[in-house]
Amino acid sequence: MTLDSLGSRRRSIGDSVEFDHVLAPAEHPCIGMIRTISTLATTLLLGAILSACRPANLRTSAPVSSTTAMSSLSSTHTHTNRLAREKSPYLLQHQHNPVDWYAWGEEAFAKARAENKPILLSIGYSTCHWCHVMERESFESESLASYLNAHFVSIKVDREERPDVDKIYMTAVQAMGQGGGWPLNAFLTPELKPFYGGTYFPPEPRHGRPSFLQLLQHIADLWEKRRGDVNSSAADLHQKLEAHVAQEPSDNLHLGQPVLNNAAAQLKDEYDSRFGGFGGAPKFPRPSQPSFLLRHGVRSNDQSIVKMVLHTCEMMANGGIYDHLGGGFARYSVDAQWLVPHFEKMLYDNSQLVNLYLDAFLVSGNQRFADVARDILRYVLRDMTHSGGGF
Repeated sequence: MTLDSLGSRRRSIGDSVEFDHVLAPAEHPCIGMIRTISTLATTLLLGAILSACRPANLRTSAPVSSTTAMSSLSSTHTHTNRLAREKSPYLLQHQHNPVDWYAWGEEAFAKARAENKPILLSIGYSTCHWCHVMERESFESESLASYLNAHFVSIKVDREERPDVDKIYMTAVQAMGQGGGWPLNAFLTPELKPFYGGTYFPPEPRHGRPSFLQLLQHIADLWEKRRGDVNSSAADLHQKLEAHVAQEPSDNLHLGQPVLNNAAAQLKDEYDSRFGGFGGAPKFPRPSQPSFLLRHGVRSNDQSIVKMVLHTCEMMANGGIYDHLGGGFARYSVDAQWLVPHFEKMLYDNSQLVNLYLDAFLVSGNQRFADVARDILRYVLRDMTHSGGGF
């Protein structure tokens, strides 16, 4: 998937189409290379934005309100924007913002091109804590929305509805050295090429970070006065991303035993021998990795690997990441010892953890692991199963 192909695929999943660096996905393997080859223009541009921000709609008019064409959709809210037409729970959460939001699609792209305005692309999901915080602090602000509506075309995307869009712009923001996570706020040219981005921005300057309004003002100023530099930087980054994320088919790839052995060796290097798990704080269960290691250890008769996984399962089940009352696991722990959870449970994590704990029970005979698997299933059936079927 490339930037240029996004527009053509905008209908592929339907017409509608946390700040939390600790929520960042695994860094794309091309990020280090892109950082190394970043041009001076990119560096100067980002430096100008950051230094300037130190603390010190198809319409440009007011957003669509309950008294306009959207009036039939709401009679109790001051504002109702285009997101009221969408089906995504996350987009619908923003339907009454004063921000003149667009969904991802040609309507927004055409407006940006016609008015030659930069795009604010804001990506999140319905259960993201910091997405809700930023909505409350910034996107519900009349003054900030007025500035956004006048100087930007604002697009809201649900990462669970458009993972392809999220992947590309998350990779771009990480390549800029801005970390990653959600909400993801990226600034694009009308051609959808990113030139700056970040995650959560506070409503007031704090901890050396600019307020969101300050950032918007300085980006708008750069777009007005140094548009050539902005476009050059965006084109340069776009070219490098296109070169390094392009998936070239290969006939030489063979997923044989050497590849599996190498993957297991890399995971073993990340193992936390004290608290279990792989990597440091914030610590994610990443259930597919210990599941792979457990199967690999059993098949290769490598008891050291088996012990790593069983120790990891035991430490997670003893920690605060596991809900000892309600069952199920939180998405991650903010510390290395699984003590303090991020209070968010994901179906895709818990479904994989059931298999991990069942396999751990089969390998070890430890009844505790079977009990944890049962607790997860009870939690999913009780709290994550829809009365009409599905989840």
